[in-house]
Formats: sequence, structure tokens, C-alpha cells
Amino acid sequence: MASGALDLLATPRRRRWLFAALYFFEGAPIGFLWWALPVVLRDAGHPVDRTSALLAVVALPWAFKFVWAPLVDLLRGPRWTERGWIVCAQAVMAGSLLPIAVSGTGGGLAWLGTVLVVHAFAAATQDVAIDALAIRSSDPAERGRLNAWMNAGMLCGRAAFGSGALFAREHLSDQAVALVLASTLALGSLLALAYRPESSPGPSRARARRLARHLAMAFGRRATWFTLAFAAAGGAGFEAVGVLVGPFVLDAGASQRALAVFYAFPAWAAPVAGGLAAGRFADRLGHRRTVALASLGLALAVLALSRAAALGAGPASLFALLVPVYLGIGAFTASSYALFMDCTDPELGSTQFSAYMGATNLCESWSVAAGGRIAARQGYPTAFAGLALASLVALALLPRTERGGPARP
Repeated sequence: MASGALDLLATPRRRRWLFAALYFFEGAPIGFLWWALPVVLRDAGHPVDRTSALLAVVALPWAFKFVWAPLVDLLRGPRWTERGWIVCAQAVMAGSLLPIAVSGTGGGLAWLGTVLVVHAFAAATQDVAIDALAIRSSDPAERGRLNAWMNAGMLCGRAAFGSGALFAREHLSDQAVALVLASTLALGSLLALAYRPESSPGPSRARARRLARHLAMAFGRRATWFTLAFAAAGGAGFEAVGVLVGPFVLDAGASQRALAVFYAFPAWAAPVAGGLAAGRFADRLGHRRTVALASLGLALAVLALSRAAALGAGPASLFALLVPVYLGIGAFTASSYALFMDCTDPELGSTQFSAYMGATNLCESWSVAAGGRIAARQGYPTAFAGLALASLVALALLPRTERGGPARP
């Protein structure tokens, strides 16, 4: 690969900075949608089950992005690489937020859901292209640390536009916040100029047949399906907590400002710290073993939070118990994403990895929907405990997942 002053793919350190920055712009809209929007809707009087149902629908494009991900693999050529997909996707992401910048969030959940699904479709496509670029440009032995940095960038973006939006609502309208987010996404596309993309022969029948053979081999292995099953269930315990934490602590008596402070620092600093520590650890011990340890610790942290909520703990105690949950989220995310990269055929960098990541987003969709329904009927403690136990059950799938890459245990 050619190197140069602007080639941020040239060395492991530069790759970490590049993908952290790319993921910052990927995480920014997620922070607004997943952290700020549930609070905005709850503040407007919408019930928690309807809010969680809306966000579950918005998560579906990420869950099914593997359907169009083969286009990213197939259409790569001298003039069209992952860079083109990233820039176009970010343009659509920015444009799709303009209706909110004009009309705000008061047009009803159906209208809002339509706008956000368009945004999610573009964001999922951007995600496919960034992940494919990461797989093709990285060494397996660095993927734990690389994913930790990617996760750190995403969390910083979430914090900036999650907690930032909540703070900004004291002085700005929801329309102004959406306009700032759209402008940030448009500027973020300039990052695509900071590396030299690898080109490849353009689309052809021979290349399509080769990709089809790789697909048949990959999805003909039983281990691939066990990996997909683990991805679709392993994170259930924390996905619902991550989305429902806003309504959860508000219903427990916390103020919106206290929640904004939590989002401003602990909610991103804890998973960044957990991810960076687990990423380095995973590259030494093995990605699979680290996933198992992180999953166990995370489930225990969620169960402790559930127990405290059942006993009527106040907001300060709940915020304190959320810190180990978020540490575990960072550790599990960095190590599991590295494992999924190990399980991916580089020829299918977009398609196969997108299937794994789509399964994690499907996990988010079903667990958030289930968590919202259970919380509305039986309370948050029951919802969190039930989904944490589902994550523990999913650990039985981990030994059967695909094994690949030099970092395997």
C-alpha cells in the first residue's frame, strides 16, 4: 500500500486514529437517537413501550444490512472503493436529518420513524464500508486494540451528541440540535481524503462467481451459523440497558440534567476504558476467551443493577451501579467485534462481517423491544434480569463459533 503524509492506513497507529475518527462520525447520530431521543420522547409524554418499539424499528436496517452489503464487495474497483460508499452514506445521513431540523420531533412517532429509518439505512451502509475497510487494511493481531479504538471513537461521538443534545436543550431547540448534527456529518466526509484506498479490478462475472464461491463456503460451515446465533443473543443483557437507561433513571427520580452529566462522562469514559483494556488483553490472551470473561462480568453487573432497582435504590446508587455495566459493555464490544473479524473471510469483508454485525443489531432490536414491553408491564428490574440471563445462556454457543486468525485461543 502506498504511504504518504495523509495515508492514515499506512501504520497500525495511524489506522487506530483513522478508524476512531470514522467511528466518531458514525457514533454521533447514534448518540442523538439512542441517548437523547428516548429522553425527548419520554419528556413529551410518550410511553416507554412505544418509544422502545420505535427504536427497535430504527435498528432494523443495521440488523439487515448484510442484504445489500455484497454490493460493497462486488462493486469495488479502481474508481469506486469503500471511500465512495462512506462519503455518499454520510451525505444521505446528513440530509435525512434536515426534516427534523425544520419541523422538530413533534410530528408524531410514525413521521419521525420514517425519517429515522432512512437515516438508519444510510448509517448502516456507512458502517458496512468502514468495517470492510478495517478488515482489509488490518492485521489480525492488532484487531483487539483496533476495535477498542473504533469503539472509543463511536462512544465519544455518542457522548458529544447524546449528552450534548440534552445539555443543549436547555438553550436550543430540537431543530437546532438536528441541524448541528447534520452539519457535523457533512464535514466528517472530509476524512475520506486522509487515506489512500486500495483499488481492485472492477466488477466482472468472474469476480461475482468467486465471491459466490466464498459465500457458499462461508455460510456452508456450521460454525458460521453458531457465530451468527451468538451475535444475535450474546449482547441482550446490555442492549436494553443502553437504550432504556434514560427513561429508567428518570422514572427512578433522576433529573434530566443529572442524566446529561452521566452521559457526558461516565457513559462514554467507562466503556472506552473497558474497551481499551480488553482490546490489549484480548490480543494477548485470545479474543474468544476475553469475550467469555467480558460476558460473564457484564451479566453480573446488570443483575446487580436489577437487584438494586428492585430494592428501590435512588438515582445516585443506580448511576454508580451503571458504571461497571458500561465498563463491561466496552470490554465485550471490543473483544467480540475482534472475534467476528477473525471469523470473516477477507474476500467477504463487507458481506460476512456485516452479517455478524447485523446479528448484533438484530439482538439490539429484539432485546430493546422485549425490554420495553417487560418494563412497561413488570418493571425495569425484571426486564434487565431476564435479558442478562439470556446473555448467559448464549455463552453456550461461544465454543462453537468460527475459529480464525492468529489471535485465536
